[in-house]
Amino acid sequence: MKEARCIIHGKVQGVWFRAWTADMARELGITGWVRNLPDGGVEALAQGEKAILERFIERLHDGPPLARVTQVDIDWREPGDSWDRFSVTG
Repeated sequence: MKEARCIIHGKVQGVWFRAWTADMARELGITGWVRNLPDGGVEALAQGEKAILERFIERLHDGPPLARVTQVDIDWREPGDSWDRFSVTG
């Protein structure tokens, strides 16, 4: 089990990015959360098997149809708190 903190940059607010991310994470069986950031980015904290998290991150680079992702910063770490699902916050 691994944890990835992802900061997604670009046109990622107001384009259904959080809902799309949550749907994708649930489809992959990942737990955690996603939220908007004050600077216009999106942050996701995801937990799961590393290979599945790598697929999740790969898809974050594309985003939903209306998004324009310019960069995804990844911070790999050991899991801290744990969640029983993937949710949209703030």
